[in-house]
Amino acid sequence: MALNRQIWLSTIVENFYPDNSFMAKSIDDSEFVDNKTVHIPNAGKPSSVVINRSEKPAKINERTDNDLTYDIDELTTDPIHLSDVDNVELSYNKRNSILANDRQQLQKMAAQNLLYKWAGSLKTKIFTEGEARKAHTSDTATGNRKKLTKAAVMQAMILFNKDDVPAENRFFLVDSIMYADLLEDLTDKELSAFLSCADASRGVLGKLYGFEIMQRSQVLRTTANGEALLKWEEKDTATELAAGLAWQQDCVSRAIGEVKMFDDMGNPTYYGDIYSFLVRTGGAPRRYDGKGIAVIVEASVA
Repeated sequence: MALNRQIWLSTIVENFYPDNSFMAKSIDDSEFVDNKTVHIPNAGKPSSVVINRSEKPAKINERTDNDLTYDIDELTTDPIHLSDVDNVELSYNKRNSILANDRQQLQKMAAQNLLYKWAGSLKTKIFTEGEARKAHTSDTATGNRKKLTKAAVMQAMILFNKDDVPAENRFFLVDSIMYADLLEDLTDKELSAFLSCADASRGVLGKLYGFEIMQRSQVLRTTANGEALLKWEEKDTATELAAGLAWQQDCVSRAIGEVKMFDDMGNPTYYGDIYSFLVRTGGAPRRYDGKGIAVIVEASVA
């Protein structure tokens, strides 16, 4: 009787991870990552200017500055066991796969945590105004949401211009569905101009109204009416809304430490090796007035 041959490949198909290039579009505070709290001094109100001053001597004032702070978080992976049997008998290198995947998962969560920090209390929100489409943030989310259109990008431009936010290094990050919405709203001419500004090496897909547009599989989500952030680690809700983020580079900061690996090789109780990872990370808006940041929230369809 003929025997069916089987073969085990020496490589493993790995997991996918999101593009986290948006993190670099910020002020780098990483040199301070080994501290518990980072302080960001903000200048107070400038002195008044008087034309043809008549009152002399002029009144002397004191300037009160502002102090913003943010704490550094410690992110850790669950320890994972690699048995001696797996290390010896498998056709592929499971050790390398574990180490690479857990590092990338840690970096993924560090990036997501940074988005939570930047969005903060959702001080400035812009709601989408497009046509209705199905909610997409989770299987639990129900009903329809208004699509992202170029009008929301223009609203962000107007807001930033009104606040004298620098015109350079403005960014607009949305998820894959909202990005598709935006492309659909552009005319052929607008789309051509948009795509001509793409820079894949920097994670930039195009440019619109002064914003460099970026995409990530998940960005943010909020509770109903954009009232509060709903973290991806929290329970899904029927009324949750997808959200993106617009910001200017000088208005947000990041602090990312080196990823540390801990190992217990040849553990006599588990008959194998145990690994875990740790990274210190933090970030925040840099301005006490909240300028230069806006959360782009999907509006619900009544």
